[in-house]
Amino acid sequence: MATLPQLLVEDIRSLDGTLSELLDQSDATTALIIDKGGFLITHWGDARQFDLTTIAALASGAFMANQTIANLVHETNFNSVYQQGEKFSMLVMSVDEESLLVIIFKATVSVGAVKYFAAPAVQKLAWQFKVAHEREPGAGFDLSVLNIADSESLFRRKEA
Repeated sequence: MATLPQLLVEDIRSLDGTLSELLDQSDATTALIIDKGGFLITHWGDARQFDLTTIAALASGAFMANQTIANLVHETNFNSVYQQGEKFSMLVMSVDEESLLVIIFKATVSVGAVKYFAAPAVQKLAWQFKVAHEREPGAGFDLSVLNIADSESLFRRKEA
């Protein structure tokens, strides 16, 4: 099973910088990077009006359901899901095997513009995850098996 790479401070800074740039260019409200299990990795933008943890879980579920539909219609991959609303819309795009980009934007913002600016952002995010994987290929996390009640072991310094 694919795992999320171990992310360092510089990885998160790079991911956040890409999200910030995406929001500036696209006029989107909020952007999240989540793993395909639905766990929030990082976010940028206005988070006050949204429950990002729940959005991450549900957006992942919607994306994975979309992948199942793709298989049923003999399509190898649907790489995005678009939800259009009256106030806000949401675009979920695959970044790599482990992660997704979720973009929340006002319904008045064109989805075409968001997709246009999201495409290079996805490439930058994928590159940063690749860098993190290559740094220590065997050190990854499968957040779906994390014991949330006792996550202390995850944050302990490993012995050399």
